[in-house]
Amino acid sequence: MDALYFLFVILVFLAVAGFIEGAFLTWNAYRGPEARRIERRLQAMSGGGAKVGAPLLRKRLLSEVPAFERLLLVVPRLHLLDRLLVQSGAGMNLANLLGLAAALAVLAAAGGYFLRLPAWIVAVAAAFSALLPFAYLLRLRQQRMNAIDEQLPDALDLMARAMQAGHAFSSALHMVGAEGPQPIAQEFQTAFDEINFGLSTPDALLNLAQRARSPDLRYFVVAVLVQRESGGNLAELLMSIARLIRDRMRLKGAVRVLSAEGRLSAWILTLLPFALVLIISLITPTFMSVLWTDAIGIRLSAAALTLMALGVFWLWRIISLRT
Repeated sequence: MDALYFLFVILVFLAVAGFIEGAFLTWNAYRGPEARRIERRLQAMSGGGAKVGAPLLRKRLLSEVPAFERLLLVVPRLHLLDRLLVQSGAGMNLANLLGLAAALAVLAAAGGYFLRLPAWIVAVAAAFSALLPFAYLLRLRQQRMNAIDEQLPDALDLMARAMQAGHAFSSALHMVGAEGPQPIAQEFQTAFDEINFGLSTPDALLNLAQRARSPDLRYFVVAVLVQRESGGNLAELLMSIARLIRDRMRLKGAVRVLSAEGRLSAWILTLLPFALVLIISLITPTFMSVLWTDAIGIRLSAAALTLMALGVFWLWRIISLRT
């Protein structure tokens, strides 16, 4: 009864705090000083009173709360997490990501505490729960980069045909952003917007290569930058790159087919020990409980998990073939 009462109090507190924060963020988005400043600038520009003399660069906010953003800016290496958010295409900022990870860790620790689990299991569960959002973002990034790789040859063909029809390079970027499929259209539209706002074409292309973690897209950027220095027919160059990317995709598909058996074996060997532990624990709990209740069993479990981690890493490195 006491545990349920404290759990109810904690949930009520979180609900009230979330409501207050949501109300403040809503007010700040529509009536705050930043919103009023942007409104004044838009009114001035619509009346012809604004003159843009410097390039307009878009700056990502790490948090919608200024105080929390200033706190995040002083933490080193957080820009890598922000880049992960950009590359995954997730609609959240860094503060939301860290808050979600902390909330999952707290929930996992609270669940382990109420279930009377050992402290090391609670710590492992909390750490694992905190890493879940980052693992999900890594999977989103990989799926998004695979989609960009598949769409890139068609996008380059569209750019080449547009340039053969007389359009400039920036206009060809805009055509891909307006008519191409997602997510590659979003990346090319962002590059076009940066050029349109005053950023130089090489810098916009380098930003494109940094946002999209794709080797094929980096080949395209390097080829365009070299062509701008040395000259030549850019439309034919883009069509050649598109053919090269299609050949690499066919080779990669053939390699995946040939390595399918090895990847299936890797999944089976990775998941089989944990599945056996779960099944045996459900059938005879006392038979497996010695592994996490006895001191020798804990040491043996730690050694086994370490050796399994090394074996799994080596096995996946064997079947990971780069094309």
